[in-house]
Amino acid sequence: MNKEVLNTDILVVGAGIAGISTALEAAETGFNVILIEQSPFIGGRVTQLNQYFPKLCPPSCGLEINIKRLRENPLIKLYTLAEVKDITGQKGDFEVKIAIKPTYIKDNCQNIDEIIEKCPYERKNDFDFGLSNTKVIYKAHNNAYPDKYVLDRSSLTEEQLKFLSEAFPEAIDINQKEREIYVKAGSIIWASGWQPYDAKKLDNLGYGKFPNVLTNMELERLFASNGPYGGQPKFNGFNNGILKSVAFVQCAGSRDENHLEYCSSVCCLASIKQSQYIRQLYQDCEIHIYYIDIRTPGVFEEFYNTYTQDEKIYIHRGKVAKVIGNNNGLIVEAEDTLSGKLVQRAHDLVVLAVGMQPDTQKLKLLMPEVLDKNGFVRTDIDTGIIACGVCTRPKDVASTVQESTGAVMRAIHYIKGGN
Repeated sequence: MNKEVLNTDILVVGAGIAGISTALEAAETGFNVILIEQSPFIGGRVTQLNQYFPKLCPPSCGLEINIKRLRENPLIKLYTLAEVKDITGQKGDFEVKIAIKPTYIKDNCQNIDEIIEKCPYERKNDFDFGLSNTKVIYKAHNNAYPDKYVLDRSSLTEEQLKFLSEAFPEAIDINQKEREIYVKAGSIIWASGWQPYDAKKLDNLGYGKFPNVLTNMELERLFASNGPYGGQPKFNGFNNGILKSVAFVQCAGSRDENHLEYCSSVCCLASIKQSQYIRQLYQDCEIHIYYIDIRTPGVFEEFYNTYTQDEKIYIHRGKVAKVIGNNNGLIVEAEDTLSGKLVQRAHDLVVLAVGMQPDTQKLKLLMPEVLDKNGFVRTDIDTGIIACGVCTRPKDVASTVQESTGAVMRAIHYIKGGN
């Protein structure tokens, strides 16, 4: 069988904010772009946020414009559910093998909403980090692009799969097969994004033991208008579910040689931002932020100064040793490094500011030499693979967009034959 070969100037791997920005910059300069994303939708981690700083606006205020630009640009070809399998060639002349997974949903189905309502099987909603369920026929969120439904085959037994295919033949096609394409590109831009560090590895901080210990990204989903509670989250247990005291534990897994040895850059800002979510919903709630060093680089210093003037926000310099559960809530035990004393405080909710871990496992398998010891794509060597976004180092959205522009400039240089 002849293999399907596509030619393009630039292949962009990953369609989060970095990949989308890169594809748009390149295409609007006149270059052909193939943009691939392993998820069924584009937008990456930004789509999971409630708000992002400094303006505290929802992600839709920026993403909708960029998706419109992407959708209307004929020089960009988008493939979702697509994963790189192999990379051969060299700078200026790459060939990349890509596998595209099926959706198992027919494109011409007219009554998909009715079928979803009748579907008896559910799955954990990974878009909400498992805080909610969806049917096994799902779309990540209401504004997801592409506007396509997917069948999560991995959540079904063979018997359940057979039942669905027989019950809804107008919608489900279990015979769809994975297909392969080969992309010949002058340049590759890697923008695979990041994963939140696994809080289950932090045994001392109570994640997975106590229901009111959450990660910072879980809190984003709880307060998001398209999250499990429509932006009005419910909490377990104490004070009839009304939060009176919330602890933010900074550097949860970051700056720790046993976990992530680096600073994740945006966690301090994220916790200050999230404190405003809580203060707006629970006006009498105290916020306690436990930190090693508060880091709000560059223009975000003003953001920090503005929101930490709140009289209900208390900032404690000290690394949290452990989180303990008791009948009155959660106890945070920390060393106060200014006084040298070990302190304990009671809280209703503990939020772990887990670090940003680069999502570069695929690149590690294919080209391990391009990664540093922490899994970030190296920028000190020239392999022809250009990276941007959090896969080079932790950063905020604005810095990601700026780096994406630089990545396009390098890619164009390679295409034009530069070294």
